[in-house]
Amino acid sequence: MILIMILFGLAALLSVVRIVRGPSILDRTVAADVLLTEVMCVLGADMAIGGHTRNIPVMLIIAAVGVFGSISVARYVARRDNTTT
Repeated sequence: MILIMILFGLAALLSVVRIVRGPSILDRTVAADVLLTEVMCVLGADMAIGGHTRNIPVMLIIAAVGVFGSISVARYVARRDNTTT
């Protein structure tokens, strides 16, 4: 259990570093998606260990935020690329 917590913490820290350092908006978006996915994995592990399903609505909201955020950034980047050429 301790090893799992250390690995999840290390992955979250590396994701936050990539969000801060960038260098592009797409790198930051992918890192944010990885961080959201990791939070969902932690919540899923908590449900598996605890034997409950209380976190499912939270996981659905996190998944929706991640998908809509990725779509928004992709559309922004595509629109920005079309106007510069």
